[in-house]
Parts: sequence; C-alpha cells; structure tokens
Amino acid sequence: MPLPASLQPSAKDPAAAAKGLTPHGLRVVIPHMGRVTAPLREQLLQQRPVTLWLTGLSGAGKSTLAYALEEQLHTLGFASFVLDGDNLRHRLNRDLGFSAAERSENIRRVAEVAALMNDAGLMVFTALISPQCSDRAMARALIGEHRFLEVHVSTPLDVCEGRDPKGLYTMARAGHIPQFTGVSAPYEAPESPDFSIDTAHLSLADACAQVLALLRQRGYIR
Repeated sequence: MPLPASLQPSAKDPAAAAKGLTPHGLRVVIPHMGRVTAPLREQLLQQRPVTLWLTGLSGAGKSTLAYALEEQLHTLGFASFVLDGDNLRHRLNRDLGFSAAERSENIRRVAEVAALMNDAGLMVFTALISPQCSDRAMARALIGEHRFLEVHVSTPLDVCEGRDPKGLYTMARAGHIPQFTGVSAPYEAPESPDFSIDTAHLSLADACAQVLALLRQRGYIR
C-alpha cells in the first residue's frame, strides 16, 4: 500500500528524501521478515553459520589459511565463503583509505556482509588485519556472540616481514606506505581470542586441521 501524501519523502529536501525521511522526520524503512528461518537453513545445509574473524599482521597467513579452509570445507560438503580484506578494497570498500575512521568503516561493512552471509546459513572466514580491538569488538556485536570466533593469526612481526609476499614491508620501511600496521601504525593483539594460531611453527595442513577441529568442537560442523 503506498504511503499517504503527507508521509511521502519531501522533494523539497533531497537530503532528507535520500535518507528515507518524511517531512515529519519519520524514517519509513521497515524490515520485512521471510518465512525461511535460520533453523531451516541449518537443516538444509547441515551446518551452523559462523564467522571466523582472522586477525593478524600483514603476511601472517590469514588469507592463505582462509582459502585453504574454504577449499577443505567444500571438499567435505560444507558451504563457506572468504571475505578477504584486499579483495574487498577493490570492490565494496574501494572508496576507503587507511585513516583510523576509514579502517573502522571498513570493518563495519565487512561485519555487516558477514552477518548477512551467516543469515543465509554460510560459514564465513574474514581475512583482515583489523588492528584495533574496538573495531573487532564492534564486528562481534554486529555479527552476534553466538556466531563470532576471533582467531588471532599470531605470526610474529619479524616472520611476517621476512616473508613480505607483496613487498609491502619494504615499501613501508622506505616511507612509501604511511600508516602501515606493524611499522608506522600499531597493531592491538587480542587479549583473549577464541583461538590463536602461529603459522611460523605450523604447516598449512596442520593449521587447517586445528581450525577444523575447533569448528567441530564448537558444533558448527559435524
């Protein structure tokens, strides 16, 4: 049913109209609920949705681990998806830089997408440095405590810099990349992550096995 004329967004105030505001300041954006519930999706997919938030320094092995886990879960018959920080900055977050405020907005957007994917029944692996504890807490709140596992890929800085797969540390040390985490910007390591893994001392296969064991232990996969 269309809204009465008195509640229609005002063409005289484009900014208000863009926000869905009526001339009376009402925001007429009303959620609509479907009939396919979360338990129905879990029954269909035979898995519980979860977001494993992989955090750690550049070069720690977050993306490598996330994509290996996605591949193994696919082989086992489970549906998952990787939200990789670099990939998202080419698309969804291409308008964002690396200031503190833009980093927070980057995390907020990724968390909202992860939450939507969890609503669809998928397991999600995020691979982002996400250096601020407050931003990761925000992501946990947006996604939900029951669907969020913070996984610290705790590979030490000297190992990450020794790998330097994209040459970023070299450029950062030369002053070509400002606000680079671990060099010219801080990284706040999780104080009590749900799981911690150091890829300096584990093979990729062993790291995957540990995370899959965690998922089974927590009841996300059978």
